[in-house]
Order: sequence, then C-alpha cells, then structure tokens
Amino acid sequence: MKIVIAYPPLDRTQGVPLLSQNRQFQYFNEPTYIYPVVPAQAATLLKKAGHEVVWLDAIATNLSLEEFFGKIKSEKPDLIALETKTPVIKQHWKIINELKKLSTIDHRLLIVLFGDHVTALPEESFTNSSVDFVLTGGDYDFLLVALCNFLNHGPLTIDHRPLEAGIWYRDGRDVKNTGLFKLNHDLDSIPFIDRDLTQWSCYATHNGNFKCTPGTYIMAGRDCWWGKCTFCSWPTLYPTFRQRSVENVLDEIESLVSLYGIREIMDDTGCFPAGDWLDRFCKGMVARGLNKKVILDCNMRFGALNKAQYLAMKKAGFRLVLFGLESANQKTLDRINKNVTVEKIVESCQEARSSGLYPHITIMFGYPWESYEEAQNTLKLGRWLLKKGYAYTVQATIVIPYPGSLLFDVCQKEGLLLTQDWNDYDMKKPVMKTSMENVILLKLVQEIYKVAFSPEFVLRRMFSIRSLSDIKYFGRGIKKVFGHILDFK
Repeated sequence: MKIVIAYPPLDRTQGVPLLSQNRQFQYFNEPTYIYPVVPAQAATLLKKAGHEVVWLDAIATNLSLEEFFGKIKSEKPDLIALETKTPVIKQHWKIINELKKLSTIDHRLLIVLFGDHVTALPEESFTNSSVDFVLTGGDYDFLLVALCNFLNHGPLTIDHRPLEAGIWYRDGRDVKNTGLFKLNHDLDSIPFIDRDLTQWSCYATHNGNFKCTPGTYIMAGRDCWWGKCTFCSWPTLYPTFRQRSVENVLDEIESLVSLYGIREIMDDTGCFPAGDWLDRFCKGMVARGLNKKVILDCNMRFGALNKAQYLAMKKAGFRLVLFGLESANQKTLDRINKNVTVEKIVESCQEARSSGLYPHITIMFGYPWESYEEAQNTLKLGRWLLKKGYAYTVQATIVIPYPGSLLFDVCQKEGLLLTQDWNDYDMKKPVMKTSMENVILLKLVQEIYKVAFSPEFVLRRMFSIRSLSDIKYFGRGIKKVFGHILDFK
C-alpha cells in the first residue's frame, strides 16, 4: 500500500497551529514545530513492513491547502493518516470530506484519524465526516501498521479475520470497533526512526526548547508514570506507563549524534523515567562519552528527584528540565491531582538550578474555582522564580478541559462548560466558567511573559552568558516572548 502520514494546512489567521504530538494545542505567532515521535515511528514501521510511505507535514513546510491537495493528487495514496486534536477536529472533518472526493471507482482513498480527541469520542468523527477508520489509544503506530497489513491482503472483512483491538471502522451504515485498545506492545521492538523519511530537519531549529541546533525529539517512554493530573488528555491515550530499556535509548541517542550531528535532544515522554532507570541512564551517558557530545532536555515532576539525582543529570548532559507548576494554590494542586505542595515546587526549582540545570515551568490560569487573588498568587510565584533565576523559562496558558480528561468530565457534570464548540478550545479564551472576565485572564497570561523585561531578570540573564550560543539563545528567547504576548493579546 501507499500511505501518506499528513498534517494538512490549517487556518493561520490566529497564528501557526502547534498540532504535532502536542498535549496542549495553541496557535503561536512565533513559529514552533515539534517533531512528532509516534507518527514518525508509525512511518518507520510501515516502511519496514514493505509499504510505500510519504511524509507530508504541510504545517511545518508551510504549504497552502491548494498545494497540499495537489501533492495528494500526484501521490495517489491508498490511505492517508492524520493526527488530530480537539481545537482542529472540525477543520479536519472538512478536509477529510474534500479528500474523499478524490476517490474513484478504480481507486478508493481511505482516511484514518488518531489522537486523544478521537480516542475519547471515536464515533463523533464518523457522524461528522467521511473518515474510514479511527485508531484509539496511544500505540496508533502499531495499530496503523496492523490495519495497513490487514487491508493489503484483500477486501475489508474485519468481522471474519482477527485485527488488533482499538480500531473503529464503518460497516455499511453502522460503526463498529475491534474492542478496547491495549498497550501491550514492546517499545524496544520499534526500529530507530527513519529521520530522513520523516523530514526531521523541518523541526530541527524552530523550537524554543533548543539552545543548540540542530535538535530533535525522542521518547524514552509512553507517557507519564504519574498520569493522574485531571487536566491532561494524554492519560486517555496512555492509561498505563511503559518505558524502553536504558540501552535502547542510549543506542538511539548515539545514532542521532553520529548519523545526523544532533546537538540537542528533547525527550518528549510525559515524565522522564526516574529511580533506578534514571541512575543507570545517567551513568550510561557518561560511560559512552555522550554527555560531551549532546545536550538533553526532558519533562520531570516536582518532588520526584533529590539533589544527588539532579547532579547526576547535569553530569550526564542534561540542560533543560520541564516542570508543570500549574498553580501556586494548594487547593488547586490538590484538585487537579498534582500530588505536590507549593513548598516542594520551590524546593525542586532551587535544587535543580543549583545543580546546574535550567528549570522550565508551565503555568495555567482560568481554573473555575480560583478567584482573581488566587490567580495572582500563581503569577507572583512564577515571576519570583524567574526573577531569582530558580526557573529559567516559562510557558503560560489558559486551562482547557479536553475531552477524555477527568477535568472535562467534571465540567460536564457540574455545568462548568461555556461551550462545546471544539473550535473554541484553542487557548485563546476560556471555555470554562470563571470569576474573571476574559480580558483579565488574558492579561494574567501576558504578565508572566513580561517578566522578561524586568531589570532583575535581564541582569541575571546577562551575567549568565558564557558563549555565543548563549547570546543567540537569549535573542531567540526575546522573539518568543513577544510572540507569546501577542498569542494572548
């Protein structure tokens, strides 16, 4: 079969859509492209299985809708697979319906959707579009290969031959499925991503996480070993956590350095493996000399590590450590099930920074139960951490309750949703009832970014400059700050 894994062009009037493998969708004024690891693994597995694979990311390559359809017409694929997300699902339905018009009597074009939104609401897309299949769960790379292998053997007769659980499909006028998805695949069995096939260089520079370029992404696990935060939609995809072996991850890093000259790697696991796994990984980075050749960044949880482990990470080549702060109010941290205290947040930032790491914090505003004064607490803590140098960078957003998250379920039950028009779930405005007006909420988000213009923050950054790459990174950061301020104008 000939398969296109695609990211079609989307509406850019609000900015560049940050869609690929993203837990929280946003439109960015300053372009940012995240390398989609699991879709790239799907492409690699499909190629290994003997299928012809075309990678077509019209967002990262800035193609128009006309150009995108032109490429589809020239490629004439048998199947197109799309990753989707709540704020763009309606756009994807329209695109799917247009793509289906390319089907002929002699050549039927099949379309597949995957992602957290369709995992939570699989039947919705069959009602609103001409989609043929929906893959549920986070192992959609394995499911896509199984489906394509299945279709390659003849007419669609799913009821008469076994197929992996988690696949939804049409059977005449009915929508059926092969059962609840299972996360029982061996992650070490996935070959290292064919980076050339998946056009890795399109994602190698336009990314605020990278101090040194070219950079790229990997995933040591799927997805978060905590996995209980109520606002997160990815536990919908990965209700259980799995991790690759230490040696497998080290081998991939070594290959990225030697084959592609990668200078910085962001591990996009929801939370990087901790405990004994982390200890062995850090020792392995040093033993192989990789700590001298590449910089590592990762997601981590406040309170998960001690000072000795932060020091081991620094020695192993880690630089940026991303923490989800979310709120400075203990009742909110408890309600969203962060399993952390405000005191531990401060302590972890201080320990990580004093170990030579650079904490990046994420903050959210717009919780239905928080007052303006409580939101101010979060703003003040975030600004204080940044001005004192305990946190290095920040991402601030509006809380969005995606379908599939526990927060969405609570909002439905308690009547807290202002709308279920999925177009509104793009972080440009609140979709939950709050005690604050929209303009006040947006200003709170802007204010956290404006700390970059604080004299104390600027002086601390200037004194931290040690190389030309520091100056370039600082300059790119200023552009990102202005972009984020415009994101929430």
